[in-house]
Amino acid sequence: MAPATVRDRFAAPPPGAKNMKSGAKGTGSAGAKGKGGGGGAKVTKKFIINASQPASDKIFDVNAFEKFLHDKIKVDNRVGNLGDTVQISQQGEGKIEVVAHIQFSGRYLKYLTKKFLKKQQLRDWLRVVSTSPGVYELRFFNVVNDEADDDDE
Repeated sequence: MAPATVRDRFAAPPPGAKNMKSGAKGTGSAGAKGKGGGGGAKVTKKFIINASQPASDKIFDVNAFEKFLHDKIKVDNRVGNLGDTVQISQQGEGKIEVVAHIQFSGRYLKYLTKKFLKKQQLRDWLRVVSTSPGVYELRFFNVVNDEADDDDE
């Protein structure tokens, strides 16, 4: 028997009915909690943000960026909650290393880097490029200045 309306199709199942959807979030919640609680494998992710090129040109402040990451990275939906789970440190000239002992996304780090560039009004000149897994690099946009084109205008 086909459902009469769209509302009937997405209505909640009657109490006591088994969930027939495969991969539904509610079906294995008790099992998923039990898997990670008993001293399972820790997740450790290491990310490097290489800003050595703009830092050597003195247009990018690495210390301010490190402070920005400390202030803005969210752990358990709270800023300033890094604790021992996320460490941020400078590695050499213009490199920042982020080591996370929890689930952590490199895209989130890229997002925060772009947000910092926008705040510092550097987004028009710099871009964030992933050179390899876990490594992000700040590069200048390739701008070609042809003198011949300038003379024509």
